[in-house]
Amino acid sequence: MTDFTTSPTLEMLAEDLAQGRTTSRALVEACLERIADPQGEGARAFLHVDAEAALSAADAMDRLRKANATPSRYAGIPISVKDLFDIAGQQTRAGSRALDDTSPAREDAPVVKRLRRAGFVVIGRTNMAEFAYTGLGLNPHYGTPKSAWRRNVGHVPGGSSSGGAISVVDGMAHAALGTDTGGSCRIPAAFNGLVGYKPTQSRIPLEGGIPLSTTLDSFGPIARSVACCAVLDAVLADEPVRPLVPRAVEGLRLLVPTTVALEQLEDTISAAFDRALGRLKDAGALVVRGEVPEFKEIGEISGKGGFPAAESYAWHHDLMQRRGADYDPRVIIRIRRGEKHTAKDYIELNQARRDIIARFNARVASFDALLMPTTANTPPTLDAMKDDDAFAKANILALRNPTFINMMDGCGISLPMEKPGEVPCGLMLSAVGGRDHDLFEIAAGVEALLRGASS
Repeated sequence: MTDFTTSPTLEMLAEDLAQGRTTSRALVEACLERIADPQGEGARAFLHVDAEAALSAADAMDRLRKANATPSRYAGIPISVKDLFDIAGQQTRAGSRALDDTSPAREDAPVVKRLRRAGFVVIGRTNMAEFAYTGLGLNPHYGTPKSAWRRNVGHVPGGSSSGGAISVVDGMAHAALGTDTGGSCRIPAAFNGLVGYKPTQSRIPLEGGIPLSTTLDSFGPIARSVACCAVLDAVLADEPVRPLVPRAVEGLRLLVPTTVALEQLEDTISAAFDRALGRLKDAGALVVRGEVPEFKEIGEISGKGGFPAAESYAWHHDLMQRRGADYDPRVIIRIRRGEKHTAKDYIELNQARRDIIARFNARVASFDALLMPTTANTPPTLDAMKDDDAFAKANILALRNPTFINMMDGCGISLPMEKPGEVPCGLMLSAVGGRDHDLFEIAAGVEALLRGASS
């Protein structure tokens, strides 16, 4: 669980700024100091640090605050941005060497513009699994930042938004902008005791981000609390930031899918999940276990790599022809699976997905949310991932449950469910598409319950 006494939430920081207990410059300087620490993970978590621009923006926010003219309550708080997004004047490399000859972006991605408009200070670009294509966060080109868990041993950070999660857990930024195609915000959050959010795709513009799968991609935050993610989600969706009122756990109807989602769980995950369900039941929630056959069908229709393989192959075809030798071998082999897709395959895949979504939405309509472990596994060691077979198995176990929600066009959030001192693991709450605000309220209530149980 996040220690909020040493890792403040956005609301805590906003209050400190408002009361004059700190300044934006002080926050940015502290983050830059942590990034530069040679004993830390900054050199692997960040691919580019915009120190001069960040300090200049911080000073501007401090001046505006003195004049009572800040663009939002959160103006001046440092945030990191995944290397998948365009930032004016910088290269967008998506964690790859294959794009190191591209021209700098001419303008910020819309989501970056919205963060700046709210006054957030972009402190740098974070590392990631190349082209966002794996769920463990390994990067052979720029190094892999270590998970916060047993750093002396060395565990994977989760991906693909690996650097973003490490930037937050290590205090190198106070929130991170990531992407989520099959768990890329939720997996690194789960592996590091953070909160990660995947919104309903249509709510947030995808322009200005290098795509993995245009069908499944979504942009979301990684932060220290549900409320932090709700603030950032509102900013990214260009909606008013409203106070988040946690929903009472008593009376919630929660579905635990027994199809696929509970298979091959590590014992630590299973024990933490059962403990969380027990707390929810004790608090008056109705927790129902039930089959969701649509989850099994997702695996059946994705035999050729599904949407990520088909759609990424189309985007990467020419680049692979020109720079294929510069790709991570574990990534390019997955992209090339899309070569086997025919137009018929792709059309049938879309038709099957529409049918699955319709049946899934009807099946879960009477429930407030679904509950699953975010991942079936805890973060494996970096040494173990040198073996290709071990990597493939761990990658599938990390991606499996989060991917269900992207395929269902839903929204999902991962909360820490471990006790202090335990290996990080996530509890994922999910809902059908368009119920983002409801899900935040429910997640805030569950978070308060679990946090109270761990104190």
